[in-house]
Amino acid sequence: MEIEILTKVSVAVVEGDIDLVQELTQQAIENGLEPLVIINEGLTRGIKIVGDNFGAGKFFLPDLLLGAKAMDAGIKILEPLLDGAQQESKGKVLIGTVQGDLHEIGKNIVGMMLKTSGFEVVDLGVDVPSARFIEKVKELKPNILGISALLTTTVDKQKEIIEILQEEGLRDQIKVMIGGAPINQAWADKIGADGYAEDAITAVNVANSLIC
Repeated sequence: MEIEILTKVSVAVVEGDIDLVQELTQQAIENGLEPLVIINEGLTRGIKIVGDNFGAGKFFLPDLLLGAKAMDAGIKILEPLLDGAQQESKGKVLIGTVQGDLHEIGKNIVGMMLKTSGFEVVDLGVDVPSARFIEKVKELKPNILGISALLTTTVDKQKEIIEILQEEGLRDQIKVMIGGAPINQAWADKIGADGYAEDAITAVNVANSLIC
């Protein structure tokens, strides 16, 4: 019974069925399954399949977004029950889209994927001034700063933020990840970013490597 319901949870995540994930998560709780078991053996297993399908070209961005939203819906039900069983956070990630750029779908997916992978995520939103990034880095002291830019006219803001971190003496205290449609590894190398991710699945892998 336990394996059956966890499998159903995984399949519901893969299908991006938010309502069904909520229903099955509640059912799993009522059947006495531990919250961490539901997360690790049900929700996380499902999002891994979504990620594998996305990487193989079988799924596309909308499928990835629906899967992440479905998983997040299940996590929200389980969070109040975790208490002392809460998984230890891998680290804190501060993310946002640079000033002049209102794109957020990719950033939101990355945020959800990082959160469900064990990171504490603080999302500053879109159109974030460089000074705001620096202010929050000083305040929150995150392990990783994720800077998104999806317009060719705004990518220089990523460079600007890294330069300010250097000027403020903060650069050695934080790892910087960048992403966005116009971004590539060559740009990341040029501006001195620690990591670059072309999609949400890669972002999780990069974040894990930067924390180690």
